Amino acid sequence: MPLKAVLFDMFDTLMMIEHNHAFYQPSLKKTHRFLVQNGVNVSFKVFSTAYVKARDALYTVADAQMEEPHFNVRIVNALQSLGYNFDGSSGVVCGATLAFCEEFMRYVRIDEHAESTVAKLHGKYKLGIVSNFAIPECVFKLLERHNLTGFFDVVVVSGAVNKRKPSPEIFQKALEKLGVDAESTVFVGDTVDADIQGPKSMGMKTIYIERRPQKEIEHTHPDEIIKSLNQLPAALERCWHDKMLH
Repeated sequence: MPLKAVLFDMFDTLMMIEHNHAFYQPSLKKTHRFLVQNGVNVSFKVFSTAYVKARDALYTVADAQMEEPHFNVRIVNALQSLGYNFDGSSGVVCGATLAFCEEFMRYVRIDEHAESTVAKLHGKYKLGIVSNFAIPECVFKLLERHNLTGFFDVVVVSGAVNKRKPSPEIFQKALEKLGVDAESTVFVGDTVDADIQGPKSMGMKTIYIERRPQKEIEHTHPDEIIKSLNQLPAALERCWHDKMLH
């Protein structure tokens, strides 16, 4: 069976989050400023505490089901605890989420080899992204900003489908949209459970991009390990050639 599709993780694979994920406080502050401008009259400290409480309560439930509620839900729940009742689709809630996204994007840079690598693979294979992120709009904005949108046949973001990697459902959605099966697909990513164990459990080949030391990788056995995206085309050839031999 020929290799038909390559699926990528997004963050710390195609796009790098800089400064050790230092985006959180500035992004939350920008969210708070937007809310204050729109009639939410609480201090940043009060809002921040309510937000963290709402987020953590949400994920206590969601993690058990490998779910990913849209970021809007945590904003709604935080505001509700402060006495403000907004609908999840209201301009205030969507605007607050967008404010977080805009600040977050300042901390993201495209990997130096991402564009040249996907350009090399585009047309040869079907390409897709499967990303864990609570703000799907942010993923699409980043792809557009860095002129990557046209390379991908499908982009599935956890916050849009309420399932997160390594849940089989999120991978299945990508495979169905591409019209390929797991056995003819390779997944490329940097996280052991989400990007290697998850796809392997579905029958995909996996290529691990080593961004930081992860001891668990020794027990997970990806088909290939690379240190840079520019090594990917050769790794794809190797792992598929080896499969054909067996």
